[in-house]
Amino acid sequence: MTKHVMNGFRGTVGNTPLIRIESLSKATGCEILGTAEFLNPGGSVKDRAAMGIVEDAEARGLLKPGGVIVEGTAGNTGIGLALVGNAKGYRTVILIPDTQSQEKINLLRAIGAEVRPVPAAPYKDPANYNHIARRLAEEIENGFWANQFDNTANRDFHARTTGPEIYAQTGGEVTAFVTSVGTGGTLAGVASFLKEKKPEVRTVCADPYGAAMWSWFKNGNLDTDDGDSVAEGIGQGRVTKNIESAPIDDAYRIHDSVMIKMLYHLLMKEGLFLGASSAINVCGAVKLALEKGPGQVITTILCDDGQRYISRLYNPEWLKEQNLDPSRNDLDFLDGI
Repeated sequence: MTKHVMNGFRGTVGNTPLIRIESLSKATGCEILGTAEFLNPGGSVKDRAAMGIVEDAEARGLLKPGGVIVEGTAGNTGIGLALVGNAKGYRTVILIPDTQSQEKINLLRAIGAEVRPVPAAPYKDPANYNHIARRLAEEIENGFWANQFDNTANRDFHARTTGPEIYAQTGGEVTAFVTSVGTGGTLAGVASFLKEKKPEVRTVCADPYGAAMWSWFKNGNLDTDDGDSVAEGIGQGRVTKNIESAPIDDAYRIHDSVMIKMLYHLLMKEGLFLGASSAINVCGAVKLALEKGPGQVITTILCDDGQRYISRLYNPEWLKEQNLDPSRNDLDFLDGI
């Protein structure tokens, strides 16, 4: 086998390129770099978590031949788990809040997952999709609950792959890492690796309004979760096992009105067709650049592509219903970050 041929599905997860966002790098005097996680085989950063969780379960004997992977997910982790499951011979059952985009639900079904949409409910409610997934896994013969939020195999996989890749791709010159929190695995895993390798690296959480992680990292409590966001897959309201003890230096909150302008700037000026979480991440990177000044090498995550959000984020009628205006006047919108 030659060096340029990947070994099956496993070989295609990770090692994503680091993209320089030219317009924002020039505007800030910093290197604004995003890992192209949308180039993973399942189309998102969650392929990494899915692979890490499945491989860990196999190693610990929790997932055996003929097993059924069960998970509650906003979509992307489910897509990753379904594809990993297909490649390894497992069936996948996905519980997904019915508030998520239809594109994700359609894609999950297209790739062979059994999809069960459920009404959205807070984590404290027994009807929350995560609790339903746990109970279902217990009922199914040879069922395995992936538990992405509190299964630290998620965080560990990012510490073994995403963090080292970022460090190597920047030649060790990385000065900061910024990303939002869904499960917390990406932020915690990458931050842990980079801090161990280079303690002065600044690690920052950038989240939408309505998430409690800003309050956690800034104030040590979950008291502030005001506002709301259209972003899917991020916006955590509790401290998951993955985020516990994560070495985070600061946190930002990004309003949807700025996120949507960044989303369309990235599309029309950089040719990057992305989802809301990516735009929030890039906003966070720019905010850090403006706060700390030129010369930084700031890395972030470009989580997934925009195809999963066409009916929403790229639908003028839906945007109007949400009172979101994607129009921009060059980079003037950066003043509102």
